[in-house]
Amino acid sequence: MPIRSFALSRRHLLGGVAASAAGLSVAGLASEALAVDMPESSGKVDMAKVLQPGPLPEMALGDEKAPVTIVEYMSMTCPHCAHFHATTFEPIKEKYVDTGKVRFILREFPFDPVATAAFMLARCNPAKPAELSAPAEYFAMVSMLFKQQRAWAAPADGNVRAALLQNAKLAGFTQESFTACLTNQKLLDDVNATMKRGADEFGVNSTPTFLINGNRYSGDMSVEAMSALIDSFL
Repeated sequence: MPIRSFALSRRHLLGGVAASAAGLSVAGLASEALAVDMPESSGKVDMAKVLQPGPLPEMALGDEKAPVTIVEYMSMTCPHCAHFHATTFEPIKEKYVDTGKVRFILREFPFDPVATAAFMLARCNPAKPAELSAPAEYFAMVSMLFKQQRAWAAPADGNVRAALLQNAKLAGFTQESFTACLTNQKLLDDVNATMKRGADEFGVNSTPTFLINGNRYSGDMSVEAMSALIDSFL
């Protein structure tokens, strides 16, 4: 799909969030177990270029001098991304990020207005929505939203905006700060630009996509598969 199809205006964003979730293709989070074999690269990327500053501050955990850098492009309404963060991310963080072996970076690649809105809320400071959140708050918000993904991305009554607001309030948002965040045109433009850069410069066309030490990998990974991959670079 051409990247211009993803460029969202503020009007489209709010309309998309308010719309029924009937069109969302959010499936169950269960997936077949991945083989422990080493994941195959789908192409090479220039990591020096990947790590150049982008439209938004980098959301990163771990030592900048870690021997392995992982950049994950993901979408908040992607069930495979939710599964990765529910089953793989924390064990990898404990084993490699917290021990100085891996620097882990999250970048936005939303495929729909609902995912864009979720990313914007993760980027906003709930108390001061004109300001951006720090990495710790961003990762916490992303984790919370992934755990509740089906509840807000495809609610039974179809009212996505209300469901997203309910979840945002758990993170400290009010009705006013929620609306202020989602009507921040610069933030919306920067999220769109982050996605466009990933597609145009690094060949990202699906989620999750991982850029690891100059190689691109597509798809969900088990703890065993990602551990084997990281170990191959150490």
